[in-house]
Amino acid sequence: MILPIIAYGDPVLRKVGNDLPKEHPKLKELIENMWETMYNANGVGLAAPQIGLPVRLFLVDTTPFSKDEDLSEEDQKKLDGFKKVFINAYIEEETGEEWPFSEGCLSIPDIHEDIKRKDTVTITYVDENFKEHTETYDGLLARVIQHEYDHIEGILFTDKLSPLKKRLLKSRLNNISKGNIRADYRMRFPNQKKGR
Repeated sequence: MILPIIAYGDPVLRKVGNDLPKEHPKLKELIENMWETMYNANGVGLAAPQIGLPVRLFLVDTTPFSKDEDLSEEDQKKLDGFKKVFINAYIEEETGEEWPFSEGCLSIPDIHEDIKRKDTVTITYVDENFKEHTETYDGLLARVIQHEYDHIEGILFTDKLSPLKKRLLKSRLNNISKGNIRADYRMRFPNQKKGR
C-alpha cells in the first residue's frame, strides 16, 4: 500500500526514533508498504518518520544511482542492487574527508542543496530478520545511509545548511508545510488549510 509521505514542518520529523521491538505488529507489511511508497516517489531511501512513525527503521535502494555515468565503474557496481532494511541502527563512527553532494528529500520536495558529509560510516543495525550487523560503507552509499539515519535522529538535511541558506529557503519551506506545492506522489502536510 502506498502511504502518504509526511511533509516538512510535521513534528514527527523532529522526533528521535524509538527502537523497534522484534514483535512489532505487521512489521513485514510495514516494510513492504515502505518499499512501495519509496519506489512510487522515485526515492532511493525512506525512513519511518517520513510515513509518520517515530521508530528506528529505514530502507535504502541505491540502484537508480548506479546509472549515473559521472561515477566510476567501481562505484556504479557498488550502488547497483544495493537494497537493505536498517532496523535499530546506530552509527558507530564517521570518518574521512567531508565532501559536498546535492541532496534532496521526499519530505522536502523540489529543494536540492549541497550538503557536506564525511566519506565513510560504520553502522550497527539489525535486518528485517533481526540478525545483527556491523558494516562500513563509503562514498555515495555512506551518504544515502547517513541521510536516512539522520531522519531517525530527528534531523533533516536542511539543518546542515548555513544560516544564510536557511533564511533564503524559509519561505519555500513554509510553503511546503502549508501544502502550497505539487509533488508527484501522495503527501501529508502539517499546516494545510482545510478545503484544499
